[in-house]
Amino acid sequence: MKKLALSLAILAIATSAFAKDGSTMRFGVDASYPPFESKSTDGKLVGFDIDLGNEICKRLSAKCVWVENEFDGMIPALKARKFDGVLSSMSMTPQREAQIAFSTKLFHTPTRLVSKKGSSLQPTADSLKGKSVGVEQGTIQETYAKLYWAPKGVQVVPYQNQDQVYADLTSGRLDAALQDAVQAEQGFLKTPRGAGFQFTGGDIDDPKGTLGAGAAIGLRKEDTELKAKIDKAIADMIKDGTYKKIESKYFDFDVYGG
Repeated sequence: MKKLALSLAILAIATSAFAKDGSTMRFGVDASYPPFESKSTDGKLVGFDIDLGNEICKRLSAKCVWVENEFDGMIPALKARKFDGVLSSMSMTPQREAQIAFSTKLFHTPTRLVSKKGSSLQPTADSLKGKSVGVEQGTIQETYAKLYWAPKGVQVVPYQNQDQVYADLTSGRLDAALQDAVQAEQGFLKTPRGAGFQFTGGDIDDPKGTLGAGAAIGLRKEDTELKAKIDKAIADMIKDGTYKKIESKYFDFDVYGG
């Protein structure tokens, strides 16, 4: 037992030192959310978040290491030092800010409902009562739907990743899906598998803040020096036009303002 405890202590010290070394930056990512993060046909991680992260690493003179993780386990894994930051379209919400810190905002996009073309469903509890709505586990959309819709008879169905949500939506096992609007449009509606679906209703707003104030990089609260460096890198990217250059590869509108 003593040897085990000693080994764990050494591992903890090594992990902490690795995170503070500065030569490597490890980002946690759930690669099921195009155009923000996904995998190309050759298995390479691609997307807006990936490009932003690689540029941040470049400015920090650090090697980028991407660690794939299910989205609903991101915060526990961050706290356990599996990686140094969460760069996976994570929105800043009061609930998350109670557990972790965030960099300055990277972008802000709305939340919308998707259903079959011709559907009369609306993003309200009354309209969705008795219907099944798919959400990705750990997202702000899951929080919103479980808070406002589930108590009023809407069946909110969580999935490990967004691909699984769309698979059950297209197969007819779901009546609708709730997710980031930009992701839904570019990662689903504009693809062959989303041809028979549409947005229904407008942007969803929540005065209680469950939908967040924009996406940012999730960080451990104690890593204040790292946060300062990342915040400066983001500010410099915006100031010198690099952010706009990266943004234009994926969007024809201002995703930063949202």
